[in-house]
Amino acid sequence: MATSLSPSSTPLSPIQLSVLQRKRSSNLFAVAGIFSIAIALMTLIALVLQLFIQGFPKLNWQFLTSFADPEASLAGVLAALVGSCLVMLVTAATAVPVGIGAGLYLEEYIARNKFSALIEINVTNLAGVPSIVYGLLALGLFKYYFNLGESILTAGLTLALLVLPVVIVATREAIRAIPSSLREAAYAMGASKSQMVFDHLLPYAFGNILTGVIIGLSRAIGETAPLVTIGALTFIAFLPDSPIQSGFPFISFEWLKAPFTVLPIQMFNWVSRPEPEFQVNAAAAGIVLLSLTLMMNSIAIYLRYRIQKNLKW
Repeated sequence: MATSLSPSSTPLSPIQLSVLQRKRSSNLFAVAGIFSIAIALMTLIALVLQLFIQGFPKLNWQFLTSFADPEASLAGVLAALVGSCLVMLVTAATAVPVGIGAGLYLEEYIARNKFSALIEINVTNLAGVPSIVYGLLALGLFKYYFNLGESILTAGLTLALLVLPVVIVATREAIRAIPSSLREAAYAMGASKSQMVFDHLLPYAFGNILTGVIIGLSRAIGETAPLVTIGALTFIAFLPDSPIQSGFPFISFEWLKAPFTVLPIQMFNWVSRPEPEFQVNAAAAGIVLLSLTLMMNSIAIYLRYRIQKNLKW
């Protein structure tokens, strides 16, 4: 009487062995990825918790509305907070429209040749250039050549140079992700090139473009090296002129010429001092900087959500 082999004793074919080995490798890679993410998250959470534990008791209205002071108990972040907001305003107003326009041109309008390929390679490489290089470039270009001085305008344009390649690359990738059928449908309805780009292509890509803008501005708000290079102050006890005036024309741009400091520089100044009270001040300023970054990103994420929601409907 013949005996049948059990399924467990059936030899596996080479293809089945290869599939089994690939599944095991995939599972090991997934475990390693989860383990790496867990380590990164735990490290980040530990650092943020330490920052809040050390600096949160210092956070009060007096700290937010006081200028820098040699006495740690009297020092605040008002000038640095206002300076960060104004510098980022100039950065966003410069880098976002210029970066989106450059990305549109490189992706939709420029002729495909060796010159355009050279431009694309350089733009991609500029996204990874160290920030101190942009500081040296801005020092010669904005401060000495255009005589803009050590001003908020110089700082904003410097950080705009830093953010610009990131916005350009994000814009190009967002436009490239739009299906070609959208372009063909727009042309089939009789739309011109500009109508197809601005009425159809750009609205659908704008949500992903904002993702690149968020990344770029988040990097810029924490930069210190390029601003130190162009001459940012480490101690400042006054605010720039108000952009709103009581008389005609009611708007002033004199604040663009004012000296400045920003939160990262103020934190660096306090951390470099030996007194432990200044270390607490630096931690509190770090919480303010983190909150400002999250607030700025939240606004961009909300705009992205609204745009995508309107497109769906």
